[in-house]
Amino acid sequence: MRKTWIVTLETYLRQIKSWSFLFMVIGPFLMIGLTVGISYVSANSASSSKQVAVISSSRSLRQAYLQQPTDNINAKITTTQAAEAAMKKNHLAGYLKLSESPQQVRADYHGSSRMASGLKAQTQNFLSQYQQTRNYQQAKLTTKQQRLMARTPVLQQHIAERAGTANLAKTISFWILVTMIYIILITYASIAAQEIASDKGTKIMEIIFSSTTATSYFVGKIGGILLVILTQIAIYLVGGWVAFQVAINNAALKPLITQNQSLIDAVLHNLLNLNLLYLFLGVIIYTILAAYSGAVVAKAEDASKAAQPVVMLGMFGFFATFPFQNNLDALLVKILSYVPFFSSYFMPMRIINGTVSGWEQAISLLILLVAIALFAGYIGSQYQRLMLQTDNRNFWQHLIHGWRRQS
Repeated sequence: MRKTWIVTLETYLRQIKSWSFLFMVIGPFLMIGLTVGISYVSANSASSSKQVAVISSSRSLRQAYLQQPTDNINAKITTTQAAEAAMKKNHLAGYLKLSESPQQVRADYHGSSRMASGLKAQTQNFLSQYQQTRNYQQAKLTTKQQRLMARTPVLQQHIAERAGTANLAKTISFWILVTMIYIILITYASIAAQEIASDKGTKIMEIIFSSTTATSYFVGKIGGILLVILTQIAIYLVGGWVAFQVAINNAALKPLITQNQSLIDAVLHNLLNLNLLYLFLGVIIYTILAAYSGAVVAKAEDASKAAQPVVMLGMFGFFATFPFQNNLDALLVKILSYVPFFSSYFMPMRIINGTVSGWEQAISLLILLVAIALFAGYIGSQYQRLMLQTDNRNFWQHLIHGWRRQS
């Protein structure tokens, strides 16, 4: 056992010290930071060109308009000359000129393009209310008559917000989970195959196998790779938590997070449960298969090619989930949720949507664990022969040859 841990630690340290691991870990953070930064700079640079000035010779009319909750309004510009000069410099999208006569209130918009639909609706609503108030004053209606004239019909929408939030949370959780499995799989399939193939046919392997069993050495190699995967996942979790804390303390983002807190909680609940175990076990079984692919190649440089069938199998499982997102009662979904290599995709999908019982989850999990144990045991029993062989047999020829030797 001690020798297995030595191999595990050596494999782990070699992988996390590599530049590829560093770039692989910080890559998503750099992309997110770059995207947010560009969006922020772009939004700030474009905000002034989207603003509209409000001009009026009537101070009370202008102030009444500005008292509304408005977006993209430049309240500093008060004259037509200043507004037109700002438009020439592309600092304004246009200006709204308000005027009133004894009978009517009027608004004229001057701009390089049509008025935004939101601003147009807001302006029309303001003009209607302001004109109605003036009409009441000129008609000399009593307060009771004004209240009667102000009556409007009522339209209410009754939406099951919890159900809507739950459905959205299920969709988001599904995409996060299957995408994480797929990305980790295609990333570490080639790494596992290369890690195993790098020892292929070397004299040092004969010395290693004379001091420890091939199964222990293989388990140590796989354990080291899995520790690297756990390290990357842990970094993402910590990084996500730090990003969330920064966002919740940001004055601009805090209202948005507070408004969607129930959705965030539902997504985290769907991810941080048995589904996380399914994700990890799914990665384990694909990593073992990728390691076997690396062990059967004759040359280390062919490891990436040998890992392609593993990647293709993972892609098939990933894309196979798409047609069944809204048809979880399909027989194929229920069958594949118990089949190793596919259960890590389909069972979490059923768990997220609440269409599977606890005992069904336990059976599927047990089948996956048994498959991993049997698969690892079989490869461990063949590992010494595979690592010391130098022939050019392909993956299937080695697999059939191994079965014949065992039988």
